Amino acid sequence: MGQLLTKKRIGKTNLMVSSLCFGTSGLGNMPDTYGYEVDDKRARDTLNTIFDGPVNFLDTSNNYGFGRSEERIGDALRERGGLPEGFVISTKLDRDMDSGSFDASRARKSLEESLKRLGVEKVQVLHLHDPEHASDLKEITRSGGALDELFKIKEEGLADAVGLAMGKLDLMESILWDWPFDALMNHNRWNVINRSADSLFTKAHERGIAILNAAPYASGVLAKGSDVMPRIAYQQATTDALEPVRALEMICAKHNVPLGALALQFSTRDPRITSTAAGVTKPERVQQTIDWATAELPDELWEEIENINFSSEDPEANREYKPG
Repeated sequence: MGQLLTKKRIGKTNLMVSSLCFGTSGLGNMPDTYGYEVDDKRARDTLNTIFDGPVNFLDTSNNYGFGRSEERIGDALRERGGLPEGFVISTKLDRDMDSGSFDASRARKSLEESLKRLGVEKVQVLHLHDPEHASDLKEITRSGGALDELFKIKEEGLADAVGLAMGKLDLMESILWDWPFDALMNHNRWNVINRSADSLFTKAHERGIAILNAAPYASGVLAKGSDVMPRIAYQQATTDALEPVRALEMICAKHNVPLGALALQFSTRDPRITSTAAGVTKPERVQQTIDWATAELPDELWEEIENINFSSEDPEANREYKPG
């Protein structure tokens, strides 16, 4: 449990977070993305298990489940009488989901929607989210645009730290160095089968930007296995794409190690990474994730996986994006 309780700082802020963060997109009920439903009770039980545990970091977004993720978190917090002391919530500014517009006005409205749903006066971490899916990138990056509004929100004290959360690496890098971000969040591009974010993570770490690495299980297959969840980066995976997963499953079986523990610790043991965001949608998955994060894994295992083929390509290049 030690590595979970040893917290790391987000950038140059005073926020200290556990090396494990629980992602809550699935708790917003997103069957188009994950392939299954999550009802209110299951979400509430999962959230209460998180709030009762040793991890002090939870990530959500304005558009997860079209607002349901934040609403369910807010309902759970109201029942508990507010946010537990020392707990850090990260959420994200999102485009208008109908028009794709993402100007300063939309950024401000997104924050207001999030605060209302969560039932809080401010958030600890606030990201600008998924600019690659907005209708006009210039609305975000121009003077007086959504990014300027993000930093204005921080100046007003409505967020303690601000970041950029997205997938597409080339676009992320074109934005990242032009603003004084405290953090970045990227998903599916630094895990045991895809290492395309390696260069960007190194540059960000050297600049003192906190790295929040999301989707260490490649959207599920590295947690549930290739037979149960044959999907990579939210898409049905081909036989060829599953080959390295099956090779890893064989190595883990030989060492009697859960594949999920290997996948999670591949991220948590990386000294560049401040916190690893792993999604959970069942109460029992919370403890399982903690167990995986704290399991003792043999040195031989890490040596053997270096022979596994991994990709440096965009894992979502052919993704059919659905926000639900």
